[in-house]
Amino acid sequence: MAQIQQLSQVAYDRLKDEYAQLTTAGRIDIAKKIETARELGDLSENGDYHAAKEEQGKMEGRIAHLSSILENVEIVKDVSGGDTVQAGSTISICYAGDDKAEKYLIGSIEERLEDVEVISPTSPLGEALMGAKSGDTLTYQAPGGTLEVEVISID
Repeated sequence: MAQIQQLSQVAYDRLKDEYAQLTTAGRIDIAKKIETARELGDLSENGDYHAAKEEQGKMEGRIAHLSSILENVEIVKDVSGGDTVQAGSTISICYAGDDKAEKYLIGSIEERLEDVEVISPTSPLGEALMGAKSGDTLTYQAPGGTLEVEVISID
C-alpha cells in the first residue's frame, strides 16, 4: 500500500494542474516530437528521436509519480501560528555546537519553497521534531550517530 502524502491545498492544486497538463497537452506535444523525428529517417542514428523518447520516458515517470501522490493524499490545514511542530510547519532549528539557525519546512518534497529546505515528517529528524515546541531540545538517531537539535521557532 502506498504511503499517505500530506499536502497543503495549494500544493495539491499545483500537482493536480501539473498532472492534467502532462496527461493532455504534454503527451500530445511529445507524440508530435517523436513523429517529426521519425520522419527524419534511420532511427538507429537519429538523435532527435532518441531525445524525444527519453523525454517521453521522463514525462511518463513524472505522471506515474503524480498519480500515486494524488491517489494517496491527505490535505493538511494551514498550521501557521501553531505552537507545536506538525506537517506544514516552517521551523528554525539549531544543531548542538552550531551558532547558526537553519530554516526548514516539515512536509513533502512537493511542498518545497525556493528559500526553505524540506524535512520529511517520516525522516529520523522529522519524527523527532513532530510535536515539539519552541525552545525544546531533542536528540535523534541519524545514520552518522546521535544528534541534538533545538527548536528555535515555529513560524
